[in-house]
Amino acid sequence: MKIAMIGLGKMGGNMTRRLIQAGHSVIAYDRSPETVAAYAAEGATPASSLEEAVTLAKSGDQPTIVWLMVPSGAPTADSLVQLSSLLSTPDIVIDGGNSNYKDSIAHATMLEGHGIALLDCGTSGGVWGLANGYCLMIGGLEAAYKTCEPIFAALAQTGGLLYAGPSGAGHFVKMVHNGIEYGLMQSYAEGFEILEKSKFDLDLHAVAGLWMHGSVVRSWLLELLHSAFSSEPRLESIKGFVPDSGEGRWTVQAAMDLDVPAPVITLSLMQRFASRQDESFAAKVNAALRNQFGGHAVKKEGEA
Repeated sequence: MKIAMIGLGKMGGNMTRRLIQAGHSVIAYDRSPETVAAYAAEGATPASSLEEAVTLAKSGDQPTIVWLMVPSGAPTADSLVQLSSLLSTPDIVIDGGNSNYKDSIAHATMLEGHGIALLDCGTSGGVWGLANGYCLMIGGLEAAYKTCEPIFAALAQTGGLLYAGPSGAGHFVKMVHNGIEYGLMQSYAEGFEILEKSKFDLDLHAVAGLWMHGSVVRSWLLELLHSAFSSEPRLESIKGFVPDSGEGRWTVQAAMDLDVPAPVITLSLMQRFASRQDESFAAKVNAALRNQFGGHAVKKEGEA
């Protein structure tokens, strides 16, 4: 099949490679001409603008298919507005980024008014997706999904492809997936800190390796942690600053909207916020209060 890939970052670039390897024809566009040239050298058809990418993706009476791999929010919304004037019935746009599922529903309605179908595709696999295949969760019109299924099948790992339901369903499933990911990561983080702080001189690399064999806590995340420990047994060069993509926040909000208690995911999100503070004002307030009501000593700035 022929498809235009818009956005050639870590995910979009590797997806372009995997599609080319599977025999699909990919038109590649990115704001960086150098990036476009690099993928053209690997077999993609280069485009110098979004308009040219759409033109090159047209294929007779077949639907024109455009895959967006750009940041969520305004970049995605702006790209969809542009595409609404470049495409028509029965063309299809796939949003493979981490868009909020509510935005995806609104975007689908907007494009439907132009006769264009939008598929929201939750995409997991990270930088390993090129070699291992991706896990894809797709929402939108089922007929549009069926049209694009050969593309999804080329990208997905065996068993890693799901038509989740109507517009928004794909990104909703991916949102909850990422919320669960936050909780799993935080649990490993806390457990390994307990091991690291103990009186035992434990080989954390060996422990992670051990737990990968027969343990009930074995997982791909543990394999990745084992890999990280192999080069730095105490992660010496890494600063404990943890950003969030937004999907953990949306998962917590959805839990509140649905009256679902989700303490682990919520607290894992709070821990990410805490990791970004060099000095916590809340901790200062706690220290000041203990001093005021109980006369407990406080440490002053600059003291060890």
